Amino acid sequence: MRPHRTLTARGVFMLVCGLVALVAGLVVGQRELVGVGVLLTAVPALSALTVLGAASQIVHSRTLSPTRTPAGRNAQVRVRVGNSSPTWPVSSLSVEDTLPVPLGHEPRYTIGYLGPRAVRDVSYLIRASVRGSYPVGPLRIGVTDPLGCVRISRDVGAPSHLLVTPATVALPALGGAAGSQGEDSPRRSVSGAGEQDPVPREYRYGDDLRRVHWRSTAKHGELMVRRDEQHWRENSAILLDTRLRAHGAGGLTGSLETAVSVTASVAVNLIDSGHEVRLHTERARVHTASAAGVLDSLAVAEPSPTDELFGGIGMLAETRGATSLMVAVLGALSPQEADALSRVSCGGPRVAVLCSHAAWPDPATAHGVHDVLATAGWRVLFLSSAAELPRLWSRAAAPTAAGPHTPGRGPR
Repeated sequence: MRPHRTLTARGVFMLVCGLVALVAGLVVGQRELVGVGVLLTAVPALSALTVLGAASQIVHSRTLSPTRTPAGRNAQVRVRVGNSSPTWPVSSLSVEDTLPVPLGHEPRYTIGYLGPRAVRDVSYLIRASVRGSYPVGPLRIGVTDPLGCVRISRDVGAPSHLLVTPATVALPALGGAAGSQGEDSPRRSVSGAGEQDPVPREYRYGDDLRRVHWRSTAKHGELMVRRDEQHWRENSAILLDTRLRAHGAGGLTGSLETAVSVTASVAVNLIDSGHEVRLHTERARVHTASAAGVLDSLAVAEPSPTDELFGGIGMLAETRGATSLMVAVLGALSPQEADALSRVSCGGPRVAVLCSHAAWPDPATAHGVHDVLATAGWRVLFLSSAAELPRLWSRAAAPTAAGPHTPGRGPR
């Protein structure tokens, strides 16, 4: 970016005084006054020559630590500024990092004199309360001449990016919380790998002899080896409603942020419990190969202009055959959407999380949606924030819970 040159207040004052003295000297015929006026007028121009090219001498680097952080946590920014010239110093340098509004005020530092090949380090903290991908930078530098008459400013370098992931809450593991063991455990071995409870098979050419199970060999009269340990993994499906019409106004306290935080918490909990998770919105599927991938994808999830949820409900219905847990995190639903969702079935619990502060037209609609889903066997939770989820999650997702489950209360 090209440098921007401006006169400082001192430079403007000297220029004005010089012009006044020059005109006055010419009017009254005072040569000395004319000389003073010429000198004062020439000083800003001569000062500009002393900083010519100084801005192009400045180089910098920026480091974010970390580059990925949960909402509400601090990240440190370290900026190193240096003078690349081996000969010419910079008389007076100031730097300012440009930041988007959610990251706070733009920090400004006065470096002062910077000699040839000299470097200076500055650091500051930033915090974002709302998830998203935020640019940090570019760095805006300002160089002032020794007399403080002329200032040259310039933006240097490309911005760095800070990824702020959704805030999550810790949820109890389903295996322990629900009391499910053995066949109901989220991850179970179908063949033993220990000496106490093995499920052996016949020895095959190439098998490692260290895997020979001698007790079974003696019993069967032929070499038997332990099977490789295998695990069943439960399959779960999550639907996140991101429709702008369903959530209304955004911001930190908006229902969309609550829905994203709840979804992130549930998805991370299920992945950590060994579940294969299929997560999608009303528009597309979300990356769920790992907990970090889920958080990164949800960090940049935007409100959808889609008016209806039927597309998302259809994608949820496609997973019903192999799904042992189904979770729908929703904004305001219409009666027709609630009816379509109520008909989606799966092989295990179905949990509907309704944001009580979503764009419900009236409390009666919210209660009507609750009744439709609860009657169809969905366990309905009304939440106003993700902080309410931990005390409700264990019972809501428990495989052995019976009957409609409604621990939350709807909007009034």
